[in-house]
Amino acid sequence: MNNHIVKTYGDELDQLSAEVVLMGGLAEAQVAEAVEAVARRDVALAQSVVGRDHKLDELEKDIERKCIRLIALRQPLAEDLRKTVAAMKLATALERTGDLAKNIAKRSLVISEAEPMTPLTRSIERMGKLVSSRLRDVLDAYKGGKADLAQSVWASDTEVDEHYNALFRELLTYMMGDPRTISACTHLLFMAKNLERIGDYATNMAEHINYELTGEDYVESRPKANTLSNLE
Repeated sequence: MNNHIVKTYGDELDQLSAEVVLMGGLAEAQVAEAVEAVARRDVALAQSVVGRDHKLDELEKDIERKCIRLIALRQPLAEDLRKTVAAMKLATALERTGDLAKNIAKRSLVISEAEPMTPLTRSIERMGKLVSSRLRDVLDAYKGGKADLAQSVWASDTEVDEHYNALFRELLTYMMGDPRTISACTHLLFMAKNLERIGDYATNMAEHINYELTGEDYVESRPKANTLSNLE
């Protein structure tokens, strides 16, 4: 009977991790496709991203319920407790990542009606690919239990910030040069900010994963470049 209880407990923890991995895959796809919708001016793809957001919301709620139930009934300690709490925190970060991807997709629907601004949308695409790679790496760190990969994501946050700063300058230049672009550039600016925030969530997830695996927080402060906007 005791072996059965232990096996059931282990299965519950494994199922929790599997749901986080599934949610991570969905969130990663949402970000990549939202950016693709911007680059291709693809209305149908943007609408699809917006329409699928509810799946992330449902998974986040399900993971939270399972974590609370597991803590209440199993009273996990040490590594098991860290694993349970990390799952709940990761689910929250992934749900918010999905919200930001949805916002990018919604804004792409608006700018698809304006004149193309190919250099700017290409800049968004480059930043989006960088952020997507950070998200993919942090999810790989979680799936593989790789603290070193989580550390690499955490340490590289400034690269996303630098892309944001460069794009911010580029957008300001366009708006000052042609006031007719202000509306579209404003939407692109918010897209860039959303991508920068997704990068921050990837870094937050790296911190949670490191703590789950090692039981320790990072000692030094998170690397962070100064941003040029007042949106912080």
